[in-house]
Amino acid sequence: MSGGIKLLIYFIASVVFSALIAPLVIKITAKLKAKQTVLGYVKQHEHKSGTPTMGGFIFLLPALVFSLVEFKAFSIVAIALTVGFCLLGFLDDFIKIRFSRNLGLKPYQKIIGQLGLSAAAGYFVYASDFVGTGIALPFTDFTLNVSWGIIPIVILVYVATTNSVNLTDGLDGLAGYTSLAYFLGFALLIYLTYEDAVSAGDAAYAEQVLSLGVFCVAMLGGLAGYLIFNGFPAKIMMGDTGSLALGAGCASVAVFLRNPFLIVSSGIMFVWSSISVILQVLHFKLTKKRIFLMAPFHHHLEMKGMHESKIVTLYFVISLVGGALTLIFARTI
Repeated sequence: MSGGIKLLIYFIASVVFSALIAPLVIKITAKLKAKQTVLGYVKQHEHKSGTPTMGGFIFLLPALVFSLVEFKAFSIVAIALTVGFCLLGFLDDFIKIRFSRNLGLKPYQKIIGQLGLSAAAGYFVYASDFVGTGIALPFTDFTLNVSWGIIPIVILVYVATTNSVNLTDGLDGLAGYTSLAYFLGFALLIYLTYEDAVSAGDAAYAEQVLSLGVFCVAMLGGLAGYLIFNGFPAKIMMGDTGSLALGAGCASVAVFLRNPFLIVSSGIMFVWSSISVILQVLHFKLTKKRIFLMAPFHHHLEMKGMHESKIVTLYFVISLVGGALTLIFARTI
């Protein structure tokens, strides 16, 4: 069976898997009263309080099952890190639900967990014969060797990406659709990288890349099934359980391909969410005035009168363009 057909089969299986388990997850979370508590100052979302949360399990389970089936270092470590961040998010969600508030883990507790998991990712990359200490530079065939510096770089990438995805998770389908575009772009890039490895006769590396592709398309398919139930109006929300897991998955596919810089283009709307918050905070501290009506930026657009479905469409289209640019940046030499 060719690598491309294998990835397509895993993708289809993941869509079906997630779509089938979604109603069950919704039913279980509702029965356990795992419901979303909306921040008090986000008045336009007050009606969403009580919506089942922790929906991240819907797209995580297919990725977990199929990554274990593939059982190669890339797929196993990618899903292990994704599950680790998922559990951190689950603990955060659990505290929110248990005490009926929107604040779960304290910031320092969350960052300690993120740093620990990210450090594990950094060590794997440093020690791996298939990743190592090199970082590919876009538009070139040059790989920058950063030696032990790869560990703090990987830590930074994981922490920044997971928090950026978390910030983007503010509207029905927003984090889901932007992540869908992200994984689609990387699925294509992974397939092309796999074909290059096969052509070069590097069978061992090709196997690892293909396993990463299985993880990637399983996340892609899982998201597709999940979005059937998360599009406006959402029947379930992913919670930090899902958003932190998505961030870890996004970071893993880029880092394991030695292409962390591509997160900037493929995850352009994740990056913008973080930048809009940073700009808002810095500008307010300096001038006591706000740049945006509310940050992250999607809330600004919402307060300007744009319907959240249109905002999601805008973010999705821009993310698709970002994914196309990612392929150009990675493949242009």
